[in-house]
Amino acid sequence: MKQYQVPRGTQDIFGLDVLKWHKIEGLIKEITQVYGYVEVRTPEFEHTEVFARENDASDVVNKEMYTFMDRGERSLTLKPEGTAGVIRALVENKWFNQADLPLKYYYLSPCFRYERPQKGRMRIHHQFGVEVIGEKSAYMDAEVIGLGMTIVRTLGLEDLKVLINTLGDQESREIYTHHLKEHFKDTVMDLCPDCQRRYEQNPLRILDCKVDAEHVALKTAPRLQDSLNQASKDYFDLVVKILKDSGVEVEVSDRLVRGLDYYTHTVFEVVSVHQSMGSQSTVFGGGRYDNLVRDLGGPELSGIGFGMGIERLLVALEAENVQLVEAEGIDVFSISLDEKALDYAYHLTQYLRLNGYKADYDVYKKSFKSQFKTLERKGAKVAILLGEEEMKKNQVVLKLQSTQEQVTVSEAEILHQLDHWLNEDHVCDHDHGGHTHE
Repeated sequence: MKQYQVPRGTQDIFGLDVLKWHKIEGLIKEITQVYGYVEVRTPEFEHTEVFARENDASDVVNKEMYTFMDRGERSLTLKPEGTAGVIRALVENKWFNQADLPLKYYYLSPCFRYERPQKGRMRIHHQFGVEVIGEKSAYMDAEVIGLGMTIVRTLGLEDLKVLINTLGDQESREIYTHHLKEHFKDTVMDLCPDCQRRYEQNPLRILDCKVDAEHVALKTAPRLQDSLNQASKDYFDLVVKILKDSGVEVEVSDRLVRGLDYYTHTVFEVVSVHQSMGSQSTVFGGGRYDNLVRDLGGPELSGIGFGMGIERLLVALEAENVQLVEAEGIDVFSISLDEKALDYAYHLTQYLRLNGYKADYDVYKKSFKSQFKTLERKGAKVAILLGEEEMKKNQVVLKLQSTQEQVTVSEAEILHQLDHWLNEDHVCDHDHGGHTHE
């Protein structure tokens, strides 16, 4: 019989892991809302030209995209990253006509990249990202980085380092590109095929090459800082100052260029320095983009954002032994002591659920012993024993598992007793038949 398996580079998420995702996603939504961000959801695929624009030299565009022709002979691509789709939506829907800038968006979305799967790097990965669109501001650069740091610190990560660099404005980059071409012109044919392509498309991408990282030509390449004009230097210095003044220590990394071609000015990566993280240490990263809105048909607006892979974040949390969640049990499990009690167990369970309790019951008429084993596996705090004699009197037996305390109560008293045992903070708005909480 054929064995069906999950595709390479993908995974099933279930059990306790799902609760970890819920915890992270809930915290992200809570903090982004405090910062004034609103959620945006864009399609999982776009027209290919949204991602592959002009002479893009990035590996994401040239090597990693899932691109296909649909039945209408249109080229579509599963989104490899979140920013381009958000900017496409902004331009198409003219969100920039709103009175107050900057516009602040966040998203949680699957992204798709064909690359060699590794721990924390999947072919389907889930990305949390933020995008801020408006006039260029060093304060907004600092705020975006600070937002990301607030999230990862709140989750419990400590072994982190903030790397930051500037790619300068258009004038600075043109000067630097000229210097790089001069530097690599005699050695480019000694580099990998990808770097030979990058030399023609965007020589900055050569500096990010993993294959030729130890080549002498890369180690002796000119520094971008030496090509920056004064305006670019002043802007970057202000970003760094604001971050340091707000308590975010940064390390200037003059070879940091990030993996996408649309970045200008500030780029950054927050990396884990925990010894077990290895090469896949980036927790989140991003940068400013001055031209992307215009390139996708919009006005001259600048943007800044970052992407944070949830899978990579979970690896970093595991490395630091951060326990996000514990296995959750249920509140109540009803045990039917005879066949006649099953119908009552069903209706009682629905009633308890409607009153906010996590409740379950045995639907298969198992033995008393087997039902108790099920109760223990489910981690139920309270057992409700439904026997023939008690039911004749409209009563049930409640047993608190932690203390083995056992009481017999009427139907009207069940909620009162459960509230008393389980929910000191429970908002109780139901009728207890005249009883009050102690």
